[in-house]
Amino acid sequence: MSPGGRDYRRARRAELLRFAQGSRVPEGFGYLDDDGAVDPGHPVELYVTCRMTHVFALGLLAGDPAAPGGPGRGELAELAAHGVAALLDGPLRDAEHDGWFAAVRDGSVQAPTKQAYAHAFVVLAASTARTAGIPRADELLEASLTVQERRFWDEEQGMVVEEWDASWSELDPYRGINSAMHTVEAYLAAWAAGAGPRWRERALRIAGRVVGWAEERSWRIPEHFDAAWTPLPEHHADRPADPFRPYGATVGHGLEWSRLLVTLATTGEQTDDALLEAGVHLADRAVADGWAADGQDGFVYTTDWEGRPVVHERMHWVLTEAIATSTVLHWVTGEARHAVDLERWWSYADRYLVDADGRSWRHELDRHNRPSARTWSGRPDAYHAYQASLVADVPGAASFAAGVATWAG
Repeated sequence: MSPGGRDYRRARRAELLRFAQGSRVPEGFGYLDDDGAVDPGHPVELYVTCRMTHVFALGLLAGDPAAPGGPGRGELAELAAHGVAALLDGPLRDAEHDGWFAAVRDGSVQAPTKQAYAHAFVVLAASTARTAGIPRADELLEASLTVQERRFWDEEQGMVVEEWDASWSELDPYRGINSAMHTVEAYLAAWAAGAGPRWRERALRIAGRVVGWAEERSWRIPEHFDAAWTPLPEHHADRPADPFRPYGATVGHGLEWSRLLVTLATTGEQTDDALLEAGVHLADRAVADGWAADGQDGFVYTTDWEGRPVVHERMHWVLTEAIATSTVLHWVTGEARHAVDLERWWSYADRYLVDADGRSWRHELDRHNRPSARTWSGRPDAYHAYQASLVADVPGAASFAAGVATWAG
């Protein structure tokens, strides 16, 4: 099979689902190690439970033939239903104050904070599950959007706040682009699932501010801000490889934002040329700064504000976002250069990231493309790789679920 071809992508999706099914635990879905077993060193985290629920619901919608060892259609439906029920009734949900805790262990709360990042994935999981017809998904979507409305959406700023304590009484002054980015993805998914136009309008407001900040910095996106949304360019200079808040410009986020801008630009009543142009600029900058920036194939994780590499490790999620972004850019522009890039990204993935024995994708490599765990140990979930293996089938969709529902139907 040719890397990136239709049969190749279907095989990757089936293998990812087979690997991911081992994540089921009573509280939701656990963090997987390199062999596909739940890693006892990690708690059950909200974002992982949501991302796995989303992937299992997508797998159900896609209806691909199962890999040897499953899961089949019935098992996928049951896994997605388990995720929804865990989010509604399990210990991750705060029955006293509402919302969801960041992590639990053995049924008890381990990380009580209420994070915008993880709550965005609750909306995404609920939206995809609703589209897939999973029982109680409507209930979960309504509950998750209510929390967005009451706790995270800042109408004055047109952005989302970052993190609350368990009782919603103390708000962290930090603001971040990572959580804002996944909130845009979630709001688009909710809109595509029928939640109403205000969610897409809010996604547009967030995107507009990000475009402004990026344009001021040669299309490198500032990641970290204070409570007034003033950029903090030196934040975590002492912790450059932080998994969620790294120092400098994050190459993969330039790619991911590019895809989201293209989606926003092309899903309205008419194409928004300014947003589309911004998406192209972000992708071009990310590729120019990140690809083989130290002489070896692969995308570096981060750069400084002049485009020089800071963290040289190659994260699998950055490559998957390159695949997704080049796919949608080729679809919308028709430019051959994006098809050339796409072939290059898939060839790299096949050579370095996709395990030959079907054990998911390696999540991190060092600067010489050898397995590494400086930032990410194990292979926590299948979210990024599954979407990369699906995007060519739904390039113009407002959400992966909406696109697959149309294609599969």
